[in-house]
Amino acid sequence: MSENLLVETRGNVLLMTFNRAHVRNAVDIETAEALAAALDQLEARDDLCMGILTGAGGTFCSGMDLKAFVGGRRANIAGRGFAGLAERPPRKVLIAAVEGYALAGGFELALACDLIVASRTAKFGLPEVKRGLVAAAGGLIRLPRRVPFHVAMEYVLTGDMLEAQQAHAYGLVNRLTEPGEALGGALALAEKIAANGPMALAISKQVLVESADWSHDDMFERQRELTAPIFVSADAIEGAAAFAQKRAPVWSGK
Repeated sequence: MSENLLVETRGNVLLMTFNRAHVRNAVDIETAEALAAALDQLEARDDLCMGILTGAGGTFCSGMDLKAFVGGRRANIAGRGFAGLAERPPRKVLIAAVEGYALAGGFELALACDLIVASRTAKFGLPEVKRGLVAAAGGLIRLPRRVPFHVAMEYVLTGDMLEAQQAHAYGLVNRLTEPGEALGGALALAEKIAANGPMALAISKQVLVESADWSHDDMFERQRELTAPIFVSADAIEGAAAFAQKRAPVWSGK
């Protein structure tokens, strides 16, 4: 891995930390490549059921490294988009733990995650228009699906920052913490989720994400195609048996 991204395992959670505090964790191509590699590791390892993305130095991520951009080096990975994440999130659950600023591409990375835990003092924003740019790494697409349409329109067109507490009120942020405790809050949420069946988690996420554009006529059939294998899996039997025997289940991922 790269010094730009710290990667460590916490139980069955892969913790990925942007480590460029001197530039508020702005993402350059080296950081993007490191994150893409870490996400590949998350997907490949059977002992990992989810990931957490956060930033060092009290800031989540300030987006694209503009100095590198001016020099002709964009932080995009082919087929994966900005930072190796924006266009192809992992199949496994990904939580953003946000302290300080999540701006521009940094906000777009948080939007690419499945859940957001943020400090009460965190700030989100898509200030691209202020720089003659557009939030093309998912901000224009994902934000209006997470908050009311006209709210998204205002923040996109003004480039103003969105306070964490207001983001929580809109339902964009799942949990608020005290300053400095976003990672701890994310780890606590991850622990609660990780106690559940890994196959069930992955398929549940897939249905939630993909069903947004399913038609009314075929939505249950398309869901059935994805969920039917779960009901005949070893984990389903184990989950039922553990409930009956009043014990914690032991998942096999099969």
